[in-house]
Amino acid sequence: MNKNTAEGKFDQMKGKVKQSVGEAFGNQKMANSGAADQVKGSVKEAWGNTTDAAKSVSDDAHARAEERG
Repeated sequence: MNKNTAEGKFDQMKGKVKQSVGEAFGNQKMANSGAADQVKGSVKEAWGNTTDAAKSVSDDAHARAEERG
């Protein structure tokens, strides 16, 4: 797990709390902000997962090249 993945998970959790509080108190602006934080967190997490996967593929290819080389 890299920094983007961790930050993404945190932003999603923060957004869920913010959205719930906003809905409980009838504050639509806060609820919308929480929903936006969740989306932002999902994007960050997806980017983190993508970079982790790319690094894994690159490391694997490098290891195979060394074995053959």
